[in-house]
Amino acid sequence: MPQFKDHFSSASNHYKIYRPTYPSELFTWLANQCKGTANVWDCGTGSGQAAIEHSKHFSHVLATDASDAQIKQAEPRDNITYKVSPAEALDAPDNSFDLITVAQAIHWFDLPAFFKTVDRVLKPGGLLAIWGYQFIHTGTEIDKLISHFHSTIVGPYWPPERKLLNEGYKDITFPYKRLPVAEFSMEATWNLSQLTGYLDTWSAVKEYKKINNSNPTEEISNKLKTLWGESSETKSITWPLIMYLGKKGV
Repeated sequence: MPQFKDHFSSASNHYKIYRPTYPSELFTWLANQCKGTANVWDCGTGSGQAAIEHSKHFSHVLATDASDAQIKQAEPRDNITYKVSPAEALDAPDNSFDLITVAQAIHWFDLPAFFKTVDRVLKPGGLLAIWGYQFIHTGTEIDKLISHFHSTIVGPYWPPERKLLNEGYKDITFPYKRLPVAEFSMEATWNLSQLTGYLDTWSAVKEYKKINNSNPTEEISNKLKTLWGESSETKSITWPLIMYLGKKGV
């Protein structure tokens, strides 16, 4: 098993504040697809964003992350157990979970080892759902600027694992037959400082800062301000989700 590469603990509080939230409709839909709603495992939970939503639909939520700093940022709930654990090795009985989810994290995992664990702990007929998101959509020229920032300015600083997400997870050898999924998008209404706070959570931005001792967002700052307008002005932003869903035993 490869050593855990921690790209997020150093800014775990910013990650919690500035990352967009998943739509509540996604979690209602997922729970409705399950045969039972006793136990769900949210793997790579980060600060527990998906786990909180799962807690509204499942009797018990196990939320794990390899980063202790991320887990410490998670909000407690009576029916959530937070645990520091690598994705690839979970101390849980066989056939434990009705649903296993991975939100914006599977590209960091050792996939063969993780899928082996999934197959062991997922109940027969249980579901595995993974999803992620890529670029922001504002319907303005800002989208092109952020795409340029992502691919060109900080492009060389992305960890190699990120390539899997950048290409829409199409290279994942999913362990189960893919099932049809509904379309979901994250939505936010942000001002300019919230957008730049979000950019600062990118692993490539943190790597750029570490190597160059400067903030790469300064390279697009003037143009971004011009395109945005008043910094206090808010804009609607969406992130379409890329989602895979499969059922054990199908």
